[in-house]
Amino acid sequence: MLKIETTNATNPAARTLLTRGPPLTRTPREGTADRQDRRPPDCVPMSAYLHTERLTLRRFTAADADLLIELDSDPEVMRYLTGGAPTAPDDVRGRDLPGILAGYERWGGDFGVFAAEDTDRRAFVGWFFLRPEPGGPRDEAELGYRLRRAEWGRGYATEGARTLLEKAFTELGVRTVWAETMTVNQSSRRVLEKIGMTVTGTLDTPPDMRTIDGAEYGGVRYEITRESSARR
Repeated sequence: MLKIETTNATNPAARTLLTRGPPLTRTPREGTADRQDRRPPDCVPMSAYLHTERLTLRRFTAADADLLIELDSDPEVMRYLTGGAPTAPDDVRGRDLPGILAGYERWGGDFGVFAAEDTDRRAFVGWFFLRPEPGGPRDEAELGYRLRRAEWGRGYATEGARTLLEKAFTELGVRTVWAETMTVNQSSRRVLEKIGMTVTGTLDTPPDMRTIDGAEYGGVRYEITRESSARR
């Protein structure tokens, strides 16, 4: 976990939640600091979008390029996006991050891609997004996320996604939230099902993604409506 400017993928089934694979972890070398566990020193004061029990979601800033570059350099994080290939740093700096920042203006700050930090540790966990399709209705929004491998298995994906759903339905006037992922991406599918989303369709794999493991099975689309969420 895209229809997001921060991937090289073009398949909707591989561009949304394709953020979690097997719960592997990466431990920094002893005696060294993991630079993603620190906000950039020249970062502007945090602009919080929402808080969960453990996370703060904030707007990205121009100082955050290295966080995105490091996130997209992990082959396991990119497994269901590009087959493990990293996003080129120049693409992050020149295309992806500017696209994220422009999104805040496009949607007046209500929607977009938001950096997720563990509130207590002030560690960069990854990102979540909630946004309509370009030119689409504001009451239909896509949900997605991408998390650092070191943060897998801690329940952050479910916690962040569930809180975004609540915000979408109670504050932003959203009627339907949807998400797409590869059929074989069982970790992301479990997250979607935990927050009440159900499969509403299947997706073909485009030619440029047919070399990715599991591409022959295509993708799945999940949805949840405001009414069905209220009944949970």
